[in-house]
Amino acid sequence: MDQADIPALLSRLASDEDAARKMAVFKLQSSINDPAFADVFISSGGLVILRRLIMTTAGNTLAYSLQSLTRLLEVDMGWDIFEGPTAGELVERIVELIVTNPLVNILRGAMSILVALVGRSQSSSGPGPDSSSGAFGGSTSLRGPGTYGFRALKPAVAVYPQFFELVIQQLQSADHALCANALMLINALIRDAISSDGGVGTGEEWSKFIKRLQDLGLIRAVYNLLQSSALQDLAQPLLEFQSLTKVLLRKWREVRVDLERPEHRRALKGLHLASAPDRRHVNGVSAGTEDGDATKKGSRKHNPEKWRRLGFETESPASEFETAGFLGMMDLTDYVRKNEDGFQKLLLEHSTRPLHERCPVARASLAVTMILYDHFEVDKTDFDDIRAYLALSDPKAQDKLFRPLLLQWSRLHTAGLHAFFRLWKATGAHRDDFDKVAELVRVLIEQVVGQANRTKDVLEVEEELQEYDAARLREIQMGLLELSFEDQWGPHLFQVREELKHEALQFVKEQRIRCLLAGSWFTKPMPQARQQESYNKRRLYQPWRYAKLSHNRRYLHYADFPEKLPYEPGLEVLTEKIDLGTISSVVSNVSTNPPEADAPADLTDADSNPNASTHTLTSRHNGAAIPAKPTTKITIYTFADESPSITTASPDTSANTPGGGATTTTSSSNASRSGDPKEQPVLTLYPLNHSLASEWLDGLLMLLNQAPITAETNKLVTLVSEYGLKIRLLNVRLEHMYGGPAAAGEGSGGVGVVPSREGLDEDYWYEI
Repeated sequence: MDQADIPALLSRLASDEDAARKMAVFKLQSSINDPAFADVFISSGGLVILRRLIMTTAGNTLAYSLQSLTRLLEVDMGWDIFEGPTAGELVERIVELIVTNPLVNILRGAMSILVALVGRSQSSSGPGPDSSSGAFGGSTSLRGPGTYGFRALKPAVAVYPQFFELVIQQLQSADHALCANALMLINALIRDAISSDGGVGTGEEWSKFIKRLQDLGLIRAVYNLLQSSALQDLAQPLLEFQSLTKVLLRKWREVRVDLERPEHRRALKGLHLASAPDRRHVNGVSAGTEDGDATKKGSRKHNPEKWRRLGFETESPASEFETAGFLGMMDLTDYVRKNEDGFQKLLLEHSTRPLHERCPVARASLAVTMILYDHFEVDKTDFDDIRAYLALSDPKAQDKLFRPLLLQWSRLHTAGLHAFFRLWKATGAHRDDFDKVAELVRVLIEQVVGQANRTKDVLEVEEELQEYDAARLREIQMGLLELSFEDQWGPHLFQVREELKHEALQFVKEQRIRCLLAGSWFTKPMPQARQQESYNKRRLYQPWRYAKLSHNRRYLHYADFPEKLPYEPGLEVLTEKIDLGTISSVVSNVSTNPPEADAPADLTDADSNPNASTHTLTSRHNGAAIPAKPTTKITIYTFADESPSITTASPDTSANTPGGGATTTTSSSNASRSGDPKEQPVLTLYPLNHSLASEWLDGLLMLLNQAPITAETNKLVTLVSEYGLKIRLLNVRLEHMYGGPAAAGEGSGGVGVVPSREGLDEDYWYEI
């Protein structure tokens, strides 16, 4: 619509015909968000007509009028409609519509106007001494205190006291736009209440207002929204409410506990009375001192452990709320009020124990408060991060940002405190172990609350907090401590680990080679032969083979025997030998198919997949007998002569195979560069078990200066190196763990610290 059409538009808006007004205001709502058009509309007296429509019309005409005013306020114009003596009537009319009108389109527009009206107090020119009274800078002439913010609504809310209840009920509306407007109105009211505190920090007016909203079911309604599927449509107001919740928690913590204030004094007195101080067996006062005095009026003496029996460290409890502030007092009194019987039973149970074994209830409550405070990062309210997350379309990123459990602060505190008591009892803790139990609870909160997804109900979280195994929790804590040590000692630990790994590798290498020096028995499968050869081969078959490394570690001696001897044969009995210098490779596989013999597979593949079958060997092995049970075999290869007249001997009948060839090497990679000569098996060993196979396979590889590959050997190397690291860490004191290497150097005689050059000439050196 053009600006020239504004006079005709105004005449139709002022018409007595409802149809004309409806069409005119319908067109108005689509054009009034243009600042130039709005400026001409206001200067032509349009605000007066628009106000009249809001005050007198109904149905769609009213809905279009409210929408037009909303869009006018969005461009920061038309605020004069809330000036003058009739402003209160307009606000009351809008509040009346929210309370009495059931139409969704009217409710949306009315709430949007109140959101802008209440939020105007924060968007005005900077907060100053007069900001809480409604005084704002700028060129607009304001009529005085209470024009904007919650004060503008107070007279109307006094007329319609059910206003807040009905606004909170709209949070359950199926219309997401109406639900979002209702939540934005609540956010604006909370923000205005906090800012109107004037920075005094007494926490009286705003805390009463927040308590009133919570009693009307605000927390439960918003909690349901955070867990609902409508999260995307309500993201902005929900994130703002979550941020305001952190602001409230922070303000409650900043409120100092002062016994001069009546509400703080009443809270502490309520704690004392809820603990049943008249019970003699709880007071800690012996029964003998009470006999004869308890019945006398006025003879009641002050209990010297009045507050310490509740878990405070001193008899001045106010000073112990220094860290947690009024937030800690709120959590403690809320727990005692809701669990008074359990609180008294706990004190009764602990009264029978020695003082150092009693769990300090008050200190535990304050500790859980601060654990939750740190877990939810209450001090961090970074709106830039919120905008960055909102820009992401990844639902997982948004799922991490919304934290419904923050709204269940009281229930989490109670569950965390019960978990504290459970861990205290399970670990048999004493007073000196308080910080250790608190750290366990911190880990528990991180594991259960921190890893809970957005849709997880608080009841499930409470059950997990009560049922989490203490031993498992301790393991997680040790893992986290190890990670923290890695952060502090990372480069140094890496260097030490590399050194210890090399030492462990040399140690295991020597152990494996000594297994070869000691010798071992191996089996031989029954050979299969053609019918005419069967008798001779079976008659010459010897099922046992003994192998042993020579003392100089240069030759591998072996021989076959018809039976396993009761003693270990000497080298003089082992008639066959292989020069280790002629070995080209050592391979191993696991035979799984009894009818077939498997080809020697690559060693790494055989170790990683022992059940994988390979290609069939050449025809000379087709007659080899395979045991029905899968067997690990180790085959030693050497390079065959390049002459085509040389034949390859069977590994099971390699007694007559020459020890070496004209050109042999210990690595197949070198052989490939010299023309890829073929390899031939010279010896096959069938270990009796996997441990023996690991010893001989890795022992032979290490003799050839190659790395071990079996899981058993690698596990042994890791075990030795880790134990070596633990032994070295015994030299680091506990107080140096978190301080890093520099702190360790200061307390260990200057280790790691460069000495001063003072008093030295050029003839000096550093001793490391």
